[in-house]
Amino acid sequence: MLRIAVQSKGRLFEDTMNLLAEADIKVSSSKRTLLVQSSNFPLEVLYLRDDDIPQSVANGVADIGIVGENEYMEKEENAQVISRLGFSKCRLSLAIPKEVNYKDLTWFNGKRIATSYPNILRKYLKKNAINADIHVITGSVEISPGIGLADAIFDIVSSGSTLVSNNLREVEVVMKSEALLIGNWNMDDEKHNILNEMMFRFEAVRSAIDKKYVMMNAPKSQIENIIKVLPGIKSPTVIPLADSDWCSIHTVLDEKCFWEIIGKLKELGAQGILVSPIEKMIL
Repeated sequence: MLRIAVQSKGRLFEDTMNLLAEADIKVSSSKRTLLVQSSNFPLEVLYLRDDDIPQSVANGVADIGIVGENEYMEKEENAQVISRLGFSKCRLSLAIPKEVNYKDLTWFNGKRIATSYPNILRKYLKKNAINADIHVITGSVEISPGIGLADAIFDIVSSGSTLVSNNLREVEVVMKSEALLIGNWNMDDEKHNILNEMMFRFEAVRSAIDKKYVMMNAPKSQIENIIKVLPGIKSPTVIPLADSDWCSIHTVLDEKCFWEIIGKLKELGAQGILVSPIEKMIL
């Protein structure tokens, strides 16, 4: 049995539970139970505060954990990074009142900065030779300048709406963060095998993100030209049709270049283009 520590609430909790569901690992998300076992996979889920996850994994209370990179870097616990998961992205930034005239980092010399991430901030200030006073706050950091507790803040920024509502503006991005899968260094072979199976499923889910399965009918005379514009995984599938002058072509397209490529396919004579979402993709 493998034990994974996950955040008990918030956006990272929701993204993590969605990933487990997409990987067909059935887990109850009941907030009343601290430890829940999957009904169809050798995994049990330990619900914790986000800032407790790095230590729990490092100490072996949990074998693995999904945690924000910001918390992992702040806690500096001895746990290994197994994978970057690509979701729950945000950044840690310095922000100041909107009306302040800001030119560069030297503005922070002698200033008071409120934060819940003193270790990351301390290293950043030292690296840039800035001498500022760090006020550690656990809670609503963004209100600190407004009540006179600090001159600036160092905190998580996602959309930036919280800064705007508190009359603040972001002036320096210190680090970017995303969800990490971290692990204890001393897992046995059985747990590694379960982890490998879980990672295989995760990768199949992640590989399908923003991908579309595309099928089309095309004249055989244009097969070579169509293949040139299709950035398939290896090469597209070409299937003969009852009409000997036509064929069916199947491929996978990335949504970022989807409309541009569809336009080129139509110019080359492709017809009956059918587009379907992809749930999983095994590479």
